[in-house]
Amino acid sequence: MMEHQNNGKDTSTLNRKDDHLRINLEEDTSSKLSSGFENLRFIHCALPDLDMHQIDSSVTFLGRKLKMPLLISSMTGGTQAGDRLNRVLAEAATRHGLALGVGSMRAALEEPKRMAGFALRRYAPEILLMANLGAVQLNYGRSADDCQQLVDAIEADALILHLNPMQEALQPEGNTNFSNLLPSIETVCRVLSVPVIIKEVGWGISGQVARSLQNAGIFAIDVAGAGGTSWSQVEMHRANQEPVRRAAATFRAWGLTTLESILQIRNSTPGLPIIASGGIRTGLDIAKSIALGATLAGMASPLLRAAASSENILDELLQTLRIELITAMFATNSENLQSLSHADFIEPVE
Repeated sequence: MMEHQNNGKDTSTLNRKDDHLRINLEEDTSSKLSSGFENLRFIHCALPDLDMHQIDSSVTFLGRKLKMPLLISSMTGGTQAGDRLNRVLAEAATRHGLALGVGSMRAALEEPKRMAGFALRRYAPEILLMANLGAVQLNYGRSADDCQQLVDAIEADALILHLNPMQEALQPEGNTNFSNLLPSIETVCRVLSVPVIIKEVGWGISGQVARSLQNAGIFAIDVAGAGGTSWSQVEMHRANQEPVRRAAATFRAWGLTTLESILQIRNSTPGLPIIASGGIRTGLDIAKSIALGATLAGMASPLLRAAASSENILDELLQTLRIELITAMFATNSENLQSLSHADFIEPVE
């Protein structure tokens, strides 16, 4: 068993968050696996019966209309640097009609003054906004009441409970007691005033786990499959012990890819809304996600890096994503996302 020690290293929640933010912006944290989307090609329609300017890329999710099916995925918050980036992302979500998930709000429970950094309604009153907490914290003293506190504090439309056993296993300060966690998730689903979304953080969710979570009452799953940021690599860059660094490096190719996870969940839990994230890099990837059965796609690292550069760079990236999505819809004769969900690929995807 790996021994978890801090060896004098500051392991507070805030310092860890700053470490994560810095590493994601400065280091190569990519998975050795790809999302799987590169092997999928749409059947091209050479004669679309459409006016491209009339294509509708909007979707309604949790009662809020989005201009395109994109969630700015949970990344940061609770520190000065993270709060600044969250504001930039929230304002961009307003301009472009997107959803936003904040990073883990554990720091705000530990230090209530940190809650202000997650209070984004003042900058983005109309966006689809999701609160976030690590599900394992329910085994470390946190309760459904704490979850409701987070939701109320930022006026969230939903709560994301994220699952990250691999990351916790590789953190010196990791919370690794995941035993009997499902009943606690079920309690939160039953009493919370808003829907609960379960999210992995980069290794995917299997069909079997999805069924258990659906039975527990969750509203949707964000697959967060392998293919994008590898949090084992993030923890590798944080580690100050060579054995931990070596162990973390071993798992760079671990997990279900985003494609594999979507297919497993789609087949095992029909009707359960899916958010496709993990290696989503283009509007074409977003289009493929919708065609595979997802309701939304999620993107994190590229948007974080763009936001850290400038608002203009972030806006240009989001504009590019929408152009790519609309172009894919046009060339598959898809007038809206419902039509796109029936678009065919050249090769079978399962």
